[in-house]
Amino acid sequence: MPTAVTEGIRVTVEAMFLPDRSSPEESSFAFAYTVTIANESAPRVQLRRRHWIITDGNGHVEEVEGPGVVGQQPVLDPGEAHRYSSGAVLSTPVGTMEGMYEMHAETGRVFSARIPRFTLQVPGVVQ
Repeated sequence: MPTAVTEGIRVTVEAMFLPDRSSPEESSFAFAYTVTIANESAPRVQLRRRHWIITDGNGHVEEVEGPGVVGQQPVLDPGEAHRYSSGAVLSTPVGTMEGMYEMHAETGRVFSARIPRFTLQVPGVVQ
């Protein structure tokens, strides 16, 4: 599973294809992904914003920004983790996602925690 650690914040992503929500004949490929954000550092942090970069198999890039994740702005004490699931629909059977979470530490410091690039791919499709 793709993992990135930034200043003690570990972000791990797991993705899967959703055949029942996809329509290949209409160039619509649905994927689900689950993200685990773990605070392995000392200060308490809060995830305030997200910035996703979604690239399909044709190189088309879409950027998505907004507050929190799935309507939440989780607070993580040291040793705690937050897990959530979401999804994306691509017009190609292969693509990638990556990005950043804007984290606010209780010390007042703001930093970006990297979301590792991960692949969205229909099983059996060669990149």
